[in-house]
Amino acid sequence: MSPLGGAWRWLTTGANWTGGEGVVHRLAEHLYFSGVSLAVALVVALPPAVLLGHHGRGGALAVNVSNVGRAVPTFAVLTLLLLLIGSDSDWPVIVALVLFAVPPLVTNAYVGMREADPDVVEAARGMGMTGRQLLLGVELPLAFPLIWTGVRSAAVQVIATATLAAMAGFGGLGRIITAGFNRQVNAQVVAGAVLVAALALLVEGLFLAVQHALDPIRRRSAPAAPARTPSAPAATGAARP
Repeated sequence: MSPLGGAWRWLTTGANWTGGEGVVHRLAEHLYFSGVSLAVALVVALPPAVLLGHHGRGGALAVNVSNVGRAVPTFAVLTLLLLLIGSDSDWPVIVALVLFAVPPLVTNAYVGMREADPDVVEAARGMGMTGRQLLLGVELPLAFPLIWTGVRSAAVQVIATATLAAMAGFGGLGRIITAGFNRQVNAQVVAGAVLVAALALLVEGLFLAVQHALDPIRRRSAPAAPARTPSAPAATGAARP
């Protein structure tokens, strides 16, 4: 049987979805690690990046520092955190994933704020808008597509990278892959990889749908439905002289 055929057979076997080692439990662990890490990264990265982009100061340094996380292997960071914190809590995995999610969030938020249409910003400033009004009412809506692209990129990367948690003894869908390697069951390895890829694609599509629904510029520019006017009644006979 081919690897894909074996993976399909493994995925369609109900026993592989239940229990402590089943897909449902491992998926819940994977979503927990990914969701908590992304939420922490959003709180840590977005506010300072938006403010730096608004003021135009220190952004280059912040982007360069945050991009250090791209150069450091996530598994190496996870191993170091395990030595420093220990494996008694989930923080080694969460901190490693947060460090991995921060660079796209900081870069896209800062660049999005700096690339807001300067003519629109100057016009709003000329209308007497305060700095707070300018930030919330003009710059953030203009920067939203690029900021959300960074959020979407970070979410997908975290989903994919959370698989490495299994190599350090933690849960998640990666445990399905490592268990397949340990048992030398190629079908299980391929099935685990398919599950991670499918989850990443699902998250990508979900975040695209949210962006389409929440984009303030698109919502403002959407044409309003034309009002209906009552039609004139048709003539039923010739006019009398």
